[in-house]
Amino acid sequence: MRKIRLHPLISAASVASAALVLTGTQLASAGTASTHGAHQRTEIVQLVAKQTQSQTVDTGQKGHSLGDELVVAEDLYRNGKKVGDHAVVCTYVHIGPDALQCLGTFALPRGQITGQALLHLPSHSAVDVAITGGSGAYNGVGGYVHTVPAGTTERHLTFHITH
Repeated sequence: MRKIRLHPLISAASVASAALVLTGTQLASAGTASTHGAHQRTEIVQLVAKQTQSQTVDTGQKGHSLGDELVVAEDLYRNGKKVGDHAVVCTYVHIGPDALQCLGTFALPRGQITGQALLHLPSHSAVDVAITGGSGAYNGVGGYVHTVPAGTTERHLTFHITH
């Protein structure tokens, strides 16, 4: 397994990075919940993502070019306990300056959450990734995941999940 140093932007791809705080099989709030409208609520949850594998895939032209991909796998933790995993694929959609379209999925005991982001390099230290949906207990969710790099292979994720 070859670990690569992730750009702060790509760390956001946790893209997209992102994951849920779980206690057993329940979603645990790590912050306050607020109400939006009569039937929507937003849950704030936090996880730590630790990279387990990564690979750059050179497609098409040799060297850095449009269509190349970055594939990243991460384990998701809360209070030192593994609660799920995350996979993201980012495709280079612009070169010089670089931009990546990233799509990711967070697998959790009660379902999955999907997210995506268009990331511009160099990135800001923190990036917000749109939650595009989910399955199981997360069917129909929205919101975003705020990702903050915490080293070269770790990120702090704060989910703002709208039910």
